[in-house]
Amino acid sequence: MNVELQIEEDAEGASRAAARELAAASGHVALAGGSTPRRAYQLAAVMRSDWGATELWWGDDRCVEPGDSRSNYRLVREALLDGLARPPRVVHRVRGELECEEAAALYDRELEGVRLDLAFLGLGTDGHTASLFPGDPALDETERRAVAVDGPDVERVTMTLPVLNAAARVVFLVVGEAKAEAVQRAFAGDASAETPSSLVRGETTLAILDRAAAARVR
Repeated sequence: MNVELQIEEDAEGASRAAARELAAASGHVALAGGSTPRRAYQLAAVMRSDWGATELWWGDDRCVEPGDSRSNYRLVREALLDGLARPPRVVHRVRGELECEEAAALYDRELEGVRLDLAFLGLGTDGHTASLFPGDPALDETERRAVAVDGPDVERVTMTLPVLNAAARVVFLVVGEAKAEAVQRAFAGDASAETPSSLVRGETTLAILDRAAAARVR
């Protein structure tokens, strides 16, 4: 599978395990959005209050204003950044307030020459990760580091597979029974464009799961 599975008893335990990974990371770190990682970010801010050795990136974000409730930047700011004694050296947010293609082009240029030390990702019930959706043309991108994609709600900017797969370490955090089938396809099945998360593997890859999410892979 080329992925290590770490199964925790419940969502709180999984969030704490993910927070330990985040607190131990330095260098170039890309973070995930969505509701699942919020608790991990809150815990990571307590575990390590000095993030001065880190440059922060986002695996994806929606093309919305940074204060919008749908913004992944806002999520991370509220749950992590606002609780730090020393912020990251650089915060590389997606300029979601711009036209999406322009924001993607800017992020692509900003990522030139960057190798992620940690890519922290989630997993959707459809098997997507970041904003790489099943069957999307973005999965075939080999030159650009970030592209604009049509999301189910609004346009988004996402890192591409070459960037994520070049990461020194990829960590997935997945909780809940609703994700069990996607977990099976992502981490116990064949790599497929119908399950984009199955295509993401760093130099090392860890999937942190609660027991409900791990129900089909134990």
